[in-house]
Amino acid sequence: MISTKVLYSAVLKTERIDDAHKFQSLPQPSGSYPYRLNVGNCGKNEKLIFHMVGDTGGLDIPGYKQEVVGQMTAQYLDSASNEQPAFLYHLGDIVYHYGEAAQYDGQFLTPFEQYPAPIYAIAGNHDSDINPESEEPYESLEAFYTTFCNTCPKTIYFGKHAKRKSQVQPHVYWTMEAPLATIIGLYTNVPKYGCIKKEQENWFIKELQNAAKYSSEKAIIVCLHHAPYSADFNHGSSLNMIEFLESAFEAAGVKPDVVFSGHVHNYQRFNKQYPDGKTVPFIVAGAGGFEELHTLADPSDPAYCTQSPVLDQVQLDNYCDNKHGFLKVSIEKTPFNFTIKGEYYTVANKDNRMINKTAALFDSFSIDLTGR
Repeated sequence: MISTKVLYSAVLKTERIDDAHKFQSLPQPSGSYPYRLNVGNCGKNEKLIFHMVGDTGGLDIPGYKQEVVGQMTAQYLDSASNEQPAFLYHLGDIVYHYGEAAQYDGQFLTPFEQYPAPIYAIAGNHDSDINPESEEPYESLEAFYTTFCNTCPKTIYFGKHAKRKSQVQPHVYWTMEAPLATIIGLYTNVPKYGCIKKEQENWFIKELQNAAKYSSEKAIIVCLHHAPYSADFNHGSSLNMIEFLESAFEAAGVKPDVVFSGHVHNYQRFNKQYPDGKTVPFIVAGAGGFEELHTLADPSDPAYCTQSPVLDQVQLDNYCDNKHGFLKVSIEKTPFNFTIKGEYYTVANKDNRMINKTAALFDSFSIDLTGR
């Protein structure tokens, strides 16, 4: 019997859930328009390094999240001072299954207490959803705002013993102005495939155009929770997010250098080739700790579609769907080179405990911005 290797690719589910009714109204911003946060001189020696991870929430099997956080912490502590990550950027789904304040201590504040660097975030669908059975009524993103969108660093009242203060992000969608990078964080709401309204779209177009003014000095990075492209069995690609992004890129006349997302509980690295010659990596990093990982779908299964114009020129270059992990991103600019480098590390799974071992480098990629 001859075995053939499955050629995985981005898929669309042939029958997609329409749950637009789950859309939640956005809270008022905590900062002023256009919702930019300057994080100062967090880069060192013309280099900016940061961790990135998504979907760390969950309480059923906390060991996965603890392993991920422990390995990111070890990387920080074991690095020379000029190689330490400046911050962690969380891609959403900090808590499950609803964004209640009571979930934050056990799922985020206590597990991340040991992580030494600042933590910034965009909200995921679970962070935004409201528990209909909650005894205490609350607004969508109320606890997220208390944790990440405060007007100044404050003690987080629902953290039992947490020393970490609240973050000062200006809105649920916002732009980080960092040395060597402009990081635009979108908010994609509660529905399974995401939903972004016109007000945020107009803001996003203007932020892309503003970022392009500084593109000779700064990389342009876009982050969102719902993955535009995915080859997994549970979600598949989000037509909503693909259409939103492509429309915004065209209206702005600007494409980012890389797009990061979570939502799908695995690691996937796609490259999309555009007619103008630009290649944009779309990277999914949603295996941050939730116990259920999402395996890739068989593209020959009739439940999935691989032939669609929106999937043209999109190639899956690497993936890991059986281990949890996290990203380490480095941006470096010298008189001769300007690059974004990414490394994806995997940690222990149930059958292979990594006691006293370091995270394993699974994938690496490089984006050349030299001469731009």
